[in-house]
Amino acid sequence: MILYPAIDIRGGKAVRLLKGEYDQETRYFDDPVDAARQWADGGAEYLHVVDLDGARSGEPVNLTKIGELAAAVDCPIEVGGGVRDLESAARLLDAGVSRVVVGTAAMKDPDFLDALIAERGAEQVVVGIDARGGKVSLAGWTESSGVDVADAAVELSRRGVIRFLFTPIEVDGTLEGPNIPELIRVAAATDASVIASGGVGELAHLQELSREAPANVEGVIVGKALFEGKFTVQEGIRALKGAGNE
Repeated sequence: MILYPAIDIRGGKAVRLLKGEYDQETRYFDDPVDAARQWADGGAEYLHVVDLDGARSGEPVNLTKIGELAAAVDCPIEVGGGVRDLESAARLLDAGVSRVVVGTAAMKDPDFLDALIAERGAEQVVVGIDARGGKVSLAGWTESSGVDVADAAVELSRRGVIRFLFTPIEVDGTLEGPNIPELIRVAAATDASVIASGGVGELAHLQELSREAPANVEGVIVGKALFEGKFTVQEGIRALKGAGNE
């Protein structure tokens, strides 16, 4: 299982939100590139970056900073937030991003998702399923679609999606542990790969995920716990590989 250190960018700074609330923000780095270098130097295999401004505006906002970040590290990065048309996806991929994460548009604009997969290939596309109360949340977590998360995974898999990012919003940023039952429910609905996100606050949470998550859960995103020094990237990687479970 891969550890994905997360970097959320708002106003050009590296921040974290609590449960997706924009008025509950903590700033960690004035320059997100410094965070990226720290995680990469610690052994990160992949980085997960979110353009929070883009998620709200509907198009990438921090593109210049994301390009700087991609150029500063050797490991690949995936980026979400405001990827709702082919032009936005192309701008990110051309800036050095390896995969784009599509959320709102995957639900609201099926033609766009189909065209993106056809044009760029399924390997460069991750579909984010963000859940509040078991239903898919949209538009930077500000709207509910009313669609069950497992049903969404089934339908999107039929359309060629091969990788999902699943975030239960209620646990995001809390450090109180991931929602493993919901993760299992989503992963069981698809043969696609799933990346877990939200709630990880200690190494025991990663060890629990490595033991209990279905085989198609390929990784987990960790943000706040790393920023607050709960454990290092290297320690997190070891926990996911089963070291220290005794």
